[in-house]
Amino acid sequence: MTRWGLFLVVAATLAGGVTAGVLVGRHVPEAHAGTEVEAASEKYQCPMHPAVIQDHPGSCPICGMKLVKMASNPAKPVDEKERASGSEVDGLGAVEIDGARQQLIGLKTALVDRGVVGGNLRTVARVSIDETRVRRINLKVAGFVERIFVDYVGKPIRKGQPLFSLYSPEILAAENELLLAQRTAVPQPDGGVDPLLDAARQKLELWGVPAAELTRLEREGQASGVVTFVSTASGVVTRKEIVEGSRVEMGAMPYEVVDLSTVWVLADVYETELRFIAPGMTASLRLDAWPGRSWEGKVLFIDPLLDAKTRTAKVRLAFANAMGELRPEMFGELTLDREGRQTIRLPTDAVVQSGTRQVVFVALGEGRFEPRRIETGEVGRDFTEVLSGLVPGEAVITRANFLIDSESRLRASLTRIGSSDASVPESQR
Repeated sequence: MTRWGLFLVVAATLAGGVTAGVLVGRHVPEAHAGTEVEAASEKYQCPMHPAVIQDHPGSCPICGMKLVKMASNPAKPVDEKERASGSEVDGLGAVEIDGARQQLIGLKTALVDRGVVGGNLRTVARVSIDETRVRRINLKVAGFVERIFVDYVGKPIRKGQPLFSLYSPEILAAENELLLAQRTAVPQPDGGVDPLLDAARQKLELWGVPAAELTRLEREGQASGVVTFVSTASGVVTRKEIVEGSRVEMGAMPYEVVDLSTVWVLADVYETELRFIAPGMTASLRLDAWPGRSWEGKVLFIDPLLDAKTRTAKVRLAFANAMGELRPEMFGELTLDREGRQTIRLPTDAVVQSGTRQVVFVALGEGRFEPRRIETGEVGRDFTEVLSGLVPGEAVITRANFLIDSESRLRASLTRIGSSDASVPESQR
């Protein structure tokens, strides 16, 4: 091979995106172009880049690793075209690696078999409040805050527990109207309540005056204008916007109360896994805050919209939280219960994503490996479903397959260049 031919080899290798370069520190006679020939002297080879061979000690010009002395027994000449034959993937060629080099690069294989693929789905989840259990205490009448009974955020309260007392001139006037209507009430023929008395009472009820206050007013007959408002729900105070002595306007929301006896758990699920999830599916949650414990819940809702950046959808689950151990904003691992399927499978680590193709390297025996294009189905954490391209019992590379992929590309490039170089007249090389 001429210097021009060697230059084409290196240029084609770099242009093809091959991670391993080709440096040959010996001259190959023209009569054996494209063929590995035993040299008379000792040879030294890079363990990581087998194509780097020199006739003297040194270091690999690609990775810097010290070259290893090759075995003294002459290797059988193997034509590059023969190594690429049988490949079912364009741009990749079959490779041959002896046992010593396999150990150096940590090459491992596994068998294609029939087994379970899929099963439980695991993802990171976040505890959140149940938005259907949020209550806000609002005011329908203006007034002045006389006293506060719940004075900090985070305080647990019960339904009916006093929150604050309010003095309101409007309430005072309405109470006097009620007392006047009570004194002047006209007995009804049907035994009902006088309309004026009923209207005065209803006015105070609509303003949020508790029934106990109305009963006291009618019993004692003394208007005060001061009303104690109570919580309409049990839970934890999550917002407080009121202080003693302040004036509050109609429509103000001095308190927010959240019932944490049930919480939501939010999880992001990839679009490829959404078909396995449905409302009502059971799930378990584990938290770093409580090692060794888990909580059981169910899927409530699957977001119909997908996040364009993460390619995930939100899944909402409900979990009982009677003891209050699940606190909003806690993170944990969510396991969605799902049964796997029996199918042909291979280790997920064996699949090499080569552009739009999925490729594996099949062990043919005696250190020979062949690239093969396959079609896959469901992808699990450990195993991937095989739709076509492999049968049970075949062995595939699961470790160091990216190094083998680089070597395979190199072999294919050498074969193509050797073929094109052979078609060029000697006078034009």
